[in-house]
Amino acid sequence: MGNASAEQWMQVREAGLYCAPANAYIDPHDAVERAIITHGHADHARSGHGEIFATVETTAIMHTRYYIEGETQETALTYGQKHDLGNGVTLWFASAGHILGSAQAVLEYNGTRVVAAGDYKRHPDPTCAPFEVVPCDVFITEATFALPVFQHPPLEVEVEKLMRSMRALPHRTHIVGVYALGKCQRVMKALRQAGYEEPFYLHGALKRLTELYESYGQDFGEWILVSDIPRADKHVFQGKIVLCPPAQINDRWSRRFADPLPTVASGWMQIRARARQKRAEMALVVSDHADWGDLIRTCEETKAPDVWITHGRVEALEYELKKRGIRAKALNLIGRDESVE
Repeated sequence: MGNASAEQWMQVREAGLYCAPANAYIDPHDAVERAIITHGHADHARSGHGEIFATVETTAIMHTRYYIEGETQETALTYGQKHDLGNGVTLWFASAGHILGSAQAVLEYNGTRVVAAGDYKRHPDPTCAPFEVVPCDVFITEATFALPVFQHPPLEVEVEKLMRSMRALPHRTHIVGVYALGKCQRVMKALRQAGYEEPFYLHGALKRLTELYESYGQDFGEWILVSDIPRADKHVFQGKIVLCPPAQINDRWSRRFADPLPTVASGWMQIRARARQKRAEMALVVSDHADWGDLIRTCEETKAPDVWITHGRVEALEYELKKRGIRAKALNLIGRDESVE
């Protein structure tokens, strides 16, 4: 790896982070001519680009969510597959451990390697490939949970909390608010691994992406759409787990369940005020992002002398990394939605 200053060819523009020699943006929030997409969440992926570069799975997710057929030229890459972007820039993807198909975009130009990590986590997750540490000259990281208060517990601990509640309150329907892409499938998988054998009942908004995960070999056991159960049969849901988007746990939709127990699975549930705001009776701390310790560990493991921070608790991470001898700076990118957790 060389010394060509990345600041000369990686820039922050209105649409987002821009690689000038390749004329390509990374996760732009506006439609652009060429876009490198790290993963399929809506604050990183959108329709309308002229050309996209993404992993095979992220491309499939974008088809499922944004109907990109026909309007966009696609280059779908597997992890580690190198692609020439032109003008001497090489792109390849390394796994990010965030959701299915999530990737770090690795850009190499003039002997310098920049890794844009997108969103990532270090905790194990059987529904996606684990995070790969890529040594680099510049590491571009998120900082969603970059405060010392954020120390995410193992998923098994939170799932056991849910299982205990179900044993103690077998007459209640446990409604778990989960984000449709990634969180839903990870929670289902963890519950199966913990021994939950009943069918899951799913809100219709979770159907297509769960089917997509299954098409990539994931097995969640039996699941049934809530809408397939007649409204008069409320008893069917007693003592069972219902999964839905977080906005629905206290919505009119949830009134079809007798004595529901609303739960939200999110990294933000570590903050009591957030749990109250969501009107969750039980909070499960389940995050698909790196916590404080893992953010610092990852920045150090890349051996990057320079770390750029895109969004989140930027100041705290910048201060801590500088204390550790790493040149850190905030990029102040706009357009990232921290509720997409």
